[in-house]
Amino acid sequence: MPKVSVIVPVYKAEKYVAATINSIFNQTFTDFEIIIIDDESPDRSIEICQEFTDNRIKIVHQQNRGLAGARNTGIRHAQGEYLALLDADDLWLPEKLAKHVNHLDSSPKVGVSFSCSAFIDDDGQPLGIYQIPQFTNITPPIVLCRNPIGNGSAPVIRREVFTAIKFQDNLRGEVEDFYFDESFRQSEDMECWMRIILQTSWQMEGIAEVLTLYRVNSGGLSANVLTQLEFLEKVIEKTRSYAPEFIAKWKNPAMAYYLRYSARRAIRLHDGVAAVQLTHQALATHWQILLEEPRRTLLTLTAAYLIRLLPKFFYQQVEQVALKMTGASQKRRLQQNKL
Repeated sequence: MPKVSVIVPVYKAEKYVAATINSIFNQTFTDFEIIIIDDESPDRSIEICQEFTDNRIKIVHQQNRGLAGARNTGIRHAQGEYLALLDADDLWLPEKLAKHVNHLDSSPKVGVSFSCSAFIDDDGQPLGIYQIPQFTNITPPIVLCRNPIGNGSAPVIRREVFTAIKFQDNLRGEVEDFYFDESFRQSEDMECWMRIILQTSWQMEGIAEVLTLYRVNSGGLSANVLTQLEFLEKVIEKTRSYAPEFIAKWKNPAMAYYLRYSARRAIRLHDGVAAVQLTHQALATHWQILLEEPRRTLLTLTAAYLIRLLPKFFYQQVEQVALKMTGASQKRRLQQNKL
């Protein structure tokens, strides 16, 4: 039996999937199996996967069920003690699995181990900025408002955690075990993390190192924001069904933090109108973010107005300087955390 099962949902990933699989084979920890879920991908993704002949790979074919459905299928087939999720366009650094296995082996109360992530562009080039979350003392409000796990390729999770949140349903003519909610086509991660943090005693804890390379998708902002907001509200409503008092207290802060995050994404895409609007909505929803995180909130508001008011060329110069300063600051923080 392998120690780790790596679950890789594959759908329209022919440009990236070979590099993703190679990043698994480049791991210093080698006691793993790779479960590739062909979610009825219409391109050459699975043909590329089939070119790998290592006997640790298993390819499972299914009718399209979305990311949540592909992960569920992977979990059902997994044999490992620990289950690692990796999206087909992201990458792992070589010590990723070794670090998480050691973390989980030495921390029996931790059920979800996650890491920092570095952002890369569509060509796999580093953007010089990082996802550095809170690592310890993870509480339900932190998960809902800030999602410290960050992305679906960051966590390695004990099998017992999924067993604890398992539910059964009959969606396709037979009763199956479910772990991620397949009615979510976005925010399925957040919905799952909320059940873990609220319904189990397992702790979430991070490793203060960059071990995941997360590919940034610069797709259309407006439609994405509206869809993400819709699914966040869906997460909140589902969570309300079993934790109404928690949601009554934390709904508005969660919405405000999400709106501010969306504003920062609009800034990265140079959409000043959307950035200003989203920042104002965040403050109108929960103005206390000015007190809770004054620096980040004021920087977001300032950048939103600068990108709207300054000439594009001049703003781009300011942005390049700001990104370099941010990246340098984050690198120092990572070094301090590691020490």
